[in-house]
Amino acid sequence: METDRIMTDEKMQDFIQDCRSYVFEQYNLNDMEDDRLEEAIEKLVKNRLENEYVPIGQMVEIVRQIYSSIRGFGLLDTIISDETITEVMINGPDEIFIEKKGRLSKLNQKFDSERQLEDIVQKIVGLAGREVNQANPIVDTRLPDGSRVNVVLPPISLKGAIVTIRKFSKVPMTIAQLIRYGSITQEIADVLELLVRAKYNIFIAGGTGSGKTTFLNALSNYIPKDERVITIEDSAELQIVGVENLVRLETRNANASGAGAVTIRDLIKSSLRMRPERIVVGEVRGGEALDMLQAMNTGHDGSLSTGHANSTKDMLSRLETMVLQGADGLPLEAIRQQIASAVDIIIHLSRLRDKSRKTMEITEVVGYENGEILLNKLYEFVEDEQMSTLDEVVGSLQRTANPMVKDFKLRLMGYRGAI
Repeated sequence: METDRIMTDEKMQDFIQDCRSYVFEQYNLNDMEDDRLEEAIEKLVKNRLENEYVPIGQMVEIVRQIYSSIRGFGLLDTIISDETITEVMINGPDEIFIEKKGRLSKLNQKFDSERQLEDIVQKIVGLAGREVNQANPIVDTRLPDGSRVNVVLPPISLKGAIVTIRKFSKVPMTIAQLIRYGSITQEIADVLELLVRAKYNIFIAGGTGSGKTTFLNALSNYIPKDERVITIEDSAELQIVGVENLVRLETRNANASGAGAVTIRDLIKSSLRMRPERIVVGEVRGGEALDMLQAMNTGHDGSLSTGHANSTKDMLSRLETMVLQGADGLPLEAIRQQIASAVDIIIHLSRLRDKSRKTMEITEVVGYENGEILLNKLYEFVEDEQMSTLDEVVGSLQRTANPMVKDFKLRLMGYRGAI
């Protein structure tokens, strides 16, 4: 009970700070095993609190926080361990925002100082073998559990260190979960399984926070388990289960002297020499789009990727722009023909006004004619205007009247039905 807590939160934080300072002064932390350090902290706390009544639960929390501030990520450990939090946004030492169930809120906690926050940043970055400093003030990395981290340091940031953490689900996202969340139906899941197994090249498009990586992860688990799969990401997040012949590649930032960078484009080029049956690219956002399209056009069918876009047509425009970044001067007509022949299916996701994530459209790319890429919408989200309100969107993904045009790969795999 709250009334049992003899030690107030303020007094507890002062006590933790005193114990932490004592540990730094008295012990050689570099030579101490984690278990020994935890034992020493436990003994110190018990000794110092022997004349005070402190509930067992609070004492355990004090020990955890002291240990965490020395070997862990301090205040961040508590936030990260909360399974309901999906994103953490730290704007300097005094402002911490979190996302829960799609909604943002500000926490009351804050870091003791800018120095403490920067120490935690260095720990996070160091664990992944990266470095961040004034010469290299922006870095993308990940936590040991796979959560994606972006760091921006002063003087680029005017508020102190900015840390954005996209939490990593410990349970791989499955299509079954997407059905449970109402993003798709079982009927559509069966169609997507057919498309993945038949090696259709699929792009997942959507805005920030629309669930592209989550959807890609779920979709990738339809890949037959006996294939050789290569995943390429900025920060390794995908959790493909059951594929034995799996190669996971991750980009690397340049070091302080500007050398040693390994880009998505480098990794796509390298992956083509690894005899892949599938290439899964976490996100295409630049010149690597050209290499991705060329891979799709040269026998690497069944490739999956995501891209930022606000609609299916917007995804095609973005792809054109990205290809031009990789091959300036290439005629637009040639680019559009490449896209039309490489990409088979575009799945568009969106985050709606009630913060729910929904699949808005599944469209096939059917060809190129008179300077335009031709699209054939197969499924689209239809909102139920009678049931929907400003706070809740009710609707479903429904099959359009358009028959599927590009069924060649389905026939090739022996499927004779209609989609």
